[in-house]
Amino acid sequence: MQDKIKELIAYEDDDVLVVLKPPGIAVETKRIGEEDLVSLLRKYRKAKGKTDYSPAPINRLDQPVSGLVLFAQNKKAASILSAKLQGGDFTKIYEAEIFGSFEEKEGTLVSYLYKDAKTNTSRAVTKGDGDFTKAKKAVLEYEQIRPGKVRIRLHTGRHHQIRVQLSEAGHPILGDMKYGNEESKRESDRAGIKKLMLTACELSFTHPTTGKRMTFTVNENNTVAKSEK
Repeated sequence: MQDKIKELIAYEDDDVLVVLKPPGIAVETKRIGEEDLVSLLRKYRKAKGKTDYSPAPINRLDQPVSGLVLFAQNKKAASILSAKLQGGDFTKIYEAEIFGSFEEKEGTLVSYLYKDAKTNTSRAVTKGDGDFTKAKKAVLEYEQIRPGKVRIRLHTGRHHQIRVQLSEAGHPILGDMKYGNEESKRESDRAGIKKLMLTACELSFTHPTTGKRMTFTVNENNTVAKSEK
């Protein structure tokens, strides 16, 4: 177990811990007997003699999504980082392989998303519709890196946001069996894609103790580079 979690840890100090999450594992789950990052990190800390606090996830990724997840190592760091996340201090960048290509090489997508807790899905709805009063505004920017691949900056963190907004725009993420259309699913099958082609590739935040701006980036070889200033 120690070796398994060590392979996932990109950075660690007394206050924060950054993990490169593989697809298929949940950040935190309520399913009995299912392994998640929180339980793995709790065992990792216990093996190091630290049993006073369970690492708290600050940002979260859907189970099929791979990429960078930040954990707080103590309650003070968790409080500071959670406030900074809510205040917009974080920069979260994703890359996705999509069906088709946008006509505009860059742009902004704005939607109102309604979460259906019974089906664990979200969908875009019309603002002001009486049936969806709890819908929340979702905003992201995209930049087309090449045909079929986009870089995304999230401005809000809604349930399944990127997947729903790209699908609504006519360019579902390849490998997305939940929000993909028939054409994107066929293309995924033809390409032999068995996983969701979405990665949280860059995460930037202000360290809760040092005050330095820390940026973590996933490289093409799936290693993580760190910079701070």
